[in-house]
Amino acid sequence: MKKTIYLLLLVSQVFWAQSAFEKGNQYYQKENYQDAISTYEGIISSGKQSAEVYFNLGNCYYKLHKVAPAIFNFEKALQLNPNDEEIKSNLEFAKKMAIDDIKEVPKVGFGKIIQDFTSKLHYNTWAWMAVVFAFSFFACFLGYYFSDTTFKKRLFFTAMFGLLLAIVFSYFAGLYERKRLANDKPAIVFDEKVSLKSEPKANGSEVLLLHEGAKVYILERIANWRKVQLTDETTGWLPEESIKELN
Repeated sequence: MKKTIYLLLLVSQVFWAQSAFEKGNQYYQKENYQDAISTYEGIISSGKQSAEVYFNLGNCYYKLHKVAPAIFNFEKALQLNPNDEEIKSNLEFAKKMAIDDIKEVPKVGFGKIIQDFTSKLHYNTWAWMAVVFAFSFFACFLGYYFSDTTFKKRLFFTAMFGLLLAIVFSYFAGLYERKRLANDKPAIVFDEKVSLKSEPKANGSEVLLLHEGAKVYILERIANWRKVQLTDETTGWLPEESIKELN
């Protein structure tokens, strides 16, 4: 009985989220961006996150010229759908509204090659691929077991070997990507402007003046201060309330 009730609640939540998403889209089409934002954020607050919701939310903030929230939500959408060209394009448009033009130091080495490959898909996608390959492996095993000719057995055995490699590869790619995202602590500056300090205290010397929309990476936490690194490898300290973490 409890399982049935839980299933009904789950189904009703899915239908509610879809209905709310369509309602948000209607607000957006009517250029009622503030109500669209409230609707989309209500979906996210309910735990129903998706690249589409974050993307539409980013578009709303972009239309309202709110730099930091626009960049933040496009970044969230890109995390869930790393290969979406439209998300990438809109994120670049949003970044052009930001004041800071921080250069990005290119990463090199074998680790960069692995990261570039695994980041093409979200770790959940890698996991689902491993599951699909596992079911295909089982199907090929049945085909091998019940085959009545040597040729068919060889064919299914070869397929099983390839699928086994695919399972292992997908599993470890997903594991690597999940660990990378867990260790990677990106955040977006939400204050209109904030001083990057040389040490975690208000009277510390200023390293750089940052503006809303700048992307930083959290390296260390001390009380309500965060040691961050910029994409050009400049480091310093920011107040916790000045940034919003993406993970």
